[in-house]
Amino acid sequence: MPVRPTYPGVYIEEIPSGLKTVTGVSTSVGAFVGTFPRGLLNEAVQLFSLADFEREYGGVSADSETSYAIQQFFLNGGTECFVVRVASETDAGPPAVVGAAPSNATVPNGYTAGGINVVRFSAGRSIRGQSAANPGIWGDSLRVEIDYATRPAAVATETGSLFNVTISLVRIDGDRTITLASERFVNLTLQPGRDNALDLINAGSTLLQADRTGLAALPANNPRPGACGTVSGALAPGTAVPAGVTTLAATLNVPGFPAVPIALSIPAAGSIANWANVFQAELRAQAQGPAVPFALQPYLAEAIVELIGDNSTLNPLQFVIRLGAGARPFDPLATIRFTPGGDLATYRLDNTGAAAIAVRAMVSPQRFALSGGADGTMPVDVARYRGARLPKTGLYALEDVDLFNIMSIPDAPTMADPTEMRQLYTEAEIYCEERRSMLLLDIPATVARLDQMQAWLAENESLRHPNAAVYFPRTRISDPLARGRMRSIAPSGTIAGLYARTDTQRGVWKAPAGTDARLRNVQSLDYSLTDLENGALNPLGVNCLRTFPVYSNICWGARTMEGADALASDWKYVPVRRLTLFLEESLYRGTKWVVFEPNDEPLWSQIRMNVGAFMQDLFRKGAFQGTTPRDAYFVRCDSETTTQADIDSGIVNVEIGFAPLKPAEFVILKIQQIARRADV
Repeated sequence: MPVRPTYPGVYIEEIPSGLKTVTGVSTSVGAFVGTFPRGLLNEAVQLFSLADFEREYGGVSADSETSYAIQQFFLNGGTECFVVRVASETDAGPPAVVGAAPSNATVPNGYTAGGINVVRFSAGRSIRGQSAANPGIWGDSLRVEIDYATRPAAVATETGSLFNVTISLVRIDGDRTITLASERFVNLTLQPGRDNALDLINAGSTLLQADRTGLAALPANNPRPGACGTVSGALAPGTAVPAGVTTLAATLNVPGFPAVPIALSIPAAGSIANWANVFQAELRAQAQGPAVPFALQPYLAEAIVELIGDNSTLNPLQFVIRLGAGARPFDPLATIRFTPGGDLATYRLDNTGAAAIAVRAMVSPQRFALSGGADGTMPVDVARYRGARLPKTGLYALEDVDLFNIMSIPDAPTMADPTEMRQLYTEAEIYCEERRSMLLLDIPATVARLDQMQAWLAENESLRHPNAAVYFPRTRISDPLARGRMRSIAPSGTIAGLYARTDTQRGVWKAPAGTDARLRNVQSLDYSLTDLENGALNPLGVNCLRTFPVYSNICWGARTMEGADALASDWKYVPVRRLTLFLEESLYRGTKWVVFEPNDEPLWSQIRMNVGAFMQDLFRKGAFQGTTPRDAYFVRCDSETTTQADIDSGIVNVEIGFAPLKPAEFVILKIQQIARRADV
């Protein structure tokens, strides 16, 4: 409303321009559905690079056809994709879970409440605030370490309950243990509140989740997981060092090796804080002793001694000895035991006249190793890939994705029953039509010759759809998991990356084919087509991959599955179909502002202006045929397109037409020899 003038002066009023920009949507977001050695089940995870793929799904795997397709997608120019992992629920195995033994994240049996499990860890991560499992044998490479180097507690009753959790993903190369990723959560408690371990770990960890499902109730006196040299709750009083004793006897115990005796000299009167340094120096010095085998020396040479606690009733000062993890091989069950007394032996050191100091050995294991993970077998049931729309499983996990443009299911041709493959591809085509995207069909590895491809087409005529395309033959790449030997893979991942690269360089209206459509990281093709063989497949709607001198391996076709000459379809060519889908999606999103606006000429004029500006921008970029905008496109929205009956029904009709650029598929050169008459 205009400003109502009430006093003499100048009034300023801002008038909207009425231009609401229609923004073009992305055209090259990939969507892959398949099996992987790790990753969340039935969740669409967004990836932007190969590094993201390796972190979320473990990288390429010999048993995963889809993993090679995703690698090819990024190598050929793809920049964004969504990945859905499916697995056979009966064969995938349980997630890797810490066992129920008292030494694995439990309160030790020596605790007054008895030995009970207090927390359970399993491979997984949080998605949209919900815990999601990440099954697979990869989970056996997870390590969990619990320690008590926590902050001094302001409330004495809380002190005994605090603990820290360190989560590591390791890789074992020969006799070396390499940490690939690590997460640390400090000052946790199992009591309700903001520092609750389950809440913080489940919200922040990308490697595992914690829960107490099915476990016994917690004791009332602040329990915590028992590990790394202390018991849960209040520490038991230590045994005073006998008068005149200046050395603490201990042994280094590593499974498979004889026990190694260790003697730690009790420091003379001095700074308590300095005692940790003295003990650490002694341990490291003994690593070179004659009684220590060479393989065990790193346990002592890299040992760390810490002084933790605040000397309160529930958390007295104590030394914690951490053995070095650089041994080859490193055994997480390695521990130091004080003698006599075993693992939980505690000595009170008070020769300084200060408060008693507890010395405690590290209880095995130094790290908890998750176990029980299994990759399972590849799903043979097509229902795992198709999933269901309501629970958003299988390909319908993409329901949570705002936009994708190119779908690939490389595992489909590997199914034993061709009928199941057709069922899966048919449902995927219908879903892609609904989402205004393209589906790239793959052929089985057994389809390797011209006659076999023709037979495959005859058997799968029902898959002809304007939103689908198929490519022949399959491609061969150098397999990094097989010392560079050639491996035949489905071409859909490579072609999806080519689509993305072409869209970036030229636009979605450019056919992803031609001499500049090189197939990156493709060493050869399963079959070398001749021109005549290419000519036999092209009229059938098959896009051929060819090898030409200088140009190497390239894509030499741009037809949809409705591109067979006999069908005479408007959607014969891939760029025409993809441009149409791009226009539909962009205008669908860019005209939502029209809803509930007054349906009359001012609105129609705005629509013509906004949509026309979008189409004009595409025309300037070369997306349409014609030398003038009138020849290239039109936008109609007026009283002729929207009648009074439409207005009464709340309908506004907009008619948009465009002249698509069709690829120069056949270049015909007419050459004539000019005959000259001889001069007389």
